Amino acid sequence: MVSNCETTTALIICLFVLSAAGGGSAVLTAYDVIQSFDFPVGILPIGVTHYDLDPSSGKFNAYLSGSCSFSLEGSYQLRYKSQISGSIYKDKLTNLTGVSVKILFLWLNIVEVRRKGDNLEFSVGIASAEFGIDNFLICPQCGCGLDCKTLGDDLERGNHGSNPSISSI
Repeated sequence: MVSNCETTTALIICLFVLSAAGGGSAVLTAYDVIQSFDFPVGILPIGVTHYDLDPSSGKFNAYLSGSCSFSLEGSYQLRYKSQISGSIYKDKLTNLTGVSVKILFLWLNIVEVRRKGDNLEFSVGIASAEFGIDNFLICPQCGCGLDCKTLGDDLERGNHGSNPSISSI
């Protein structure tokens, strides 16, 4: 159940986003919004083209130009569909769809992510694992993860994605 505080926080953030967009200021990217909920940018790969966020419920959709997969440090394979959906609250992503991890020979959907201090806990429903937040300070790139030769150039230019638009669901 969503607390009034979480709903109010989401509403205030979205009102800020909408007022900034209407006032001629730069529109916040999906990466900016995810950080406003206390998550690091690196939980999203480079290339989010746009997103929707319903401030009253926390429901969101983030869109990539296509599906995306990569390995992190050779041990985990991640796969993102072209649409990622769920609900976002401070320190919590729930009801996630569109993100999966390969464990042994099986692809399992990541259904929830919680921030616990300096760690992120990823849940696949039947099991979960915690990783330090410092592993997610940089956005991975589709195809090559964090081992891309052009990744440093994109990040130096502040390029997390191509079209950071926002709309309401």
